[in-house]
Amino acid sequence: MKRLLPLIFLLSSVTPAEAAPIYVFPVAECTVNYARAHHDYAATDILAKAGCKFVAPINGVIDEVNRVDRWSGKTNVGNDRGGLSVSIIGEDGVRYYGSHLRSIPSSIQPGVVVLAGRLLGAIGATGSARGTAPHLHFGISWPTPSDPNTWWVRRGEILPWKYLDAWKKGEDLSPVNEVEARKLKVGEIPTAPKK
Repeated sequence: MKRLLPLIFLLSSVTPAEAAPIYVFPVAECTVNYARAHHDYAATDILAKAGCKFVAPINGVIDEVNRVDRWSGKTNVGNDRGGLSVSIIGEDGVRYYGSHLRSIPSSIQPGVVVLAGRLLGAIGATGSARGTAPHLHFGISWPTPSDPNTWWVRRGEILPWKYLDAWKKGEDLSPVNEVEARKLKVGEIPTAPKK
């Protein structure tokens, strides 16, 4: 026992290594501003200069990529409102969506594995953001099947502000429980909005 005491003392005084954050803020190397409000559904618009980096907020797999801006103010089709967009399914099982992008690197394709902080696109004002200040529309939701197209889930189902605030400070705050609770409440494919 006397031989074990120094070993126990040594092990009890060693602090575990700090792990790198799981989550990162989705806009890198730019000054940003975002409101704690959004017009008619749970999401946020992160204002930043055109060309600022939209990065993966977590390790994950690219889910959807839209490289063509099909939005028209005359038709205002819901699926087209995001313009250029990228969504990933994080290693936590949550979908993270960014839209109104100016450009998307050619290496970003569905099925590509990305690490937190990987460049997903450049902030712009495509889709229904045309004519507005450049910003990243950022939504958090659960993965849904690609058919039928469930754009109203992809655009955001939970309020992201408290997560963005934490990630901006370098803190890990997971949206998993809130996403699961919302999905249980409204179902995997909730009714499409009228607009």
